[in-house]
Amino acid sequence: MRRVEHVMGFPVSLRVDDEDVPERAADAVFAWLREVDARFSPFRADSEVCRLDRGESFRTSDDLREVLALCEEYRAATGGAFDARLPGRGLDPCAVVKGWSVQRAAGLLTAAGARRFCLNAGGDVVAAGGPWRVGIRHPEHADRLCAVLDITDAAVATSARYERGDHIIDGRTGAPATGLLSLTVVAPTLTEADPVATAAFALGPEGVTWAAARAGCEVFAVDAERRVLRSPGLPVVESGRGAVA
Repeated sequence: MRRVEHVMGFPVSLRVDDEDVPERAADAVFAWLREVDARFSPFRADSEVCRLDRGESFRTSDDLREVLALCEEYRAATGGAFDARLPGRGLDPCAVVKGWSVQRAAGLLTAAGARRFCLNAGGDVVAAGGPWRVGIRHPEHADRLCAVLDITDAAVATSARYERGDHIIDGRTGAPATGLLSLTVVAPTLTEADPVATAAFALGPEGVTWAAARAGCEVFAVDAERRVLRSPGLPVVESGRGAVA
């Protein structure tokens, strides 16, 4: 089974290698992601996130409370470098919502009987079974890879400047985080990998050590001086053509 749809502002591709998984399992995945976009987008005036940010009185959902708790966990763990409530900006939990929701979608596939699948949401990946090969894009050359990872039952997330410019803000200073060009995290789930990658990027070069010290996380990063930094347990199978040295 293969499916690609545009959800939450980016392409989401699904590949399921199990032959007995019904098509409705993929339907459930994309329906859930569309629901998440409607409920948690900071760009939709009727979303739970925007209503909460405006101070409206309503019973927040268990899901939103879970997301906000994760946001607070990473804010505290980074000394404020990661912050979903930046001064002068509205509440924006997207750095947590993406990984959290895609991992939940992976759970729907597992519940439907899928054992070997790859769910790629805008470059962030949940892979079940394996092994799967996942490339780390060169931060300055879109047609090159820095490395190729070999993962089984794991998730990979990257935060970088190459797609959206200097969009990640260091909450401690209010300025864009520019100490790194890209940072990739491998973790057991995308609920962990995605926010850890964003939080570490916001921290700058010190974020590489911070992320690598978190249980189950491995890191590959390229700093602003184009030096490669990586944790010793990173499951690299090969360096890509044109890798940064």
